[in-house]
Amino acid sequence: MKTRIKNIVDKTLHKGWATLSEITFDYKMRAGNWVSKKRESYNRGDGATILLYNKEKQAVILVKQFRISAFLNEDKTGFIIESCAGMLDNDDPETCVIREVEEETGYRLKEAKKVMEAYSSPGALTEKLYYFVGEYSEAMKVSEGGGLEIEKEDIEILEMPFKEALQKIETGEINDAKTIILLQYAQINNLV
Repeated sequence: MKTRIKNIVDKTLHKGWATLSEITFDYKMRAGNWVSKKRESYNRGDGATILLYNKEKQAVILVKQFRISAFLNEDKTGFIIESCAGMLDNDDPETCVIREVEEETGYRLKEAKKVMEAYSSPGALTEKLYYFVGEYSEAMKVSEGGGLEIEKEDIEILEMPFKEALQKIETGEINDAKTIILLQYAQINNLV
């Protein structure tokens, strides 16, 4: 398929933990005419997320941590219940989620099953998330978890019945999209 954009100019507005760019380009409309557009794009790299589940206990492990963006968007506390996740950095997605699970929860997984990949918010973010599920048992617990001290993480580990996690979606206590997607995936596919 021929591209419908040309004359792309990428201007960096800010480069810190992530890069904020202003992109100007010409776009070919379906009718055939060309129009100029300007957008901002936030690039922080791709990430991976995983839902830990225990079929025998009918339970899942989620984490709770402070998220400044949620706080700034009028969330009462800024604390979000979510699935383990992290940026890929230089790792492949499966290596990333296995690393993040151990850092955040203290469980050491040998493998994770990739179930999908999706853009988080393609209107403004370049980020693609790789979604995984992984079964855990108490024998896999190797540390307390809670995040890395060097990254100043302060992560609370929440093991809860799967049904309770689904109820928390209904009540709004779980309002993180990646977590909702994974919990619904688990429900649809009878993982727990």
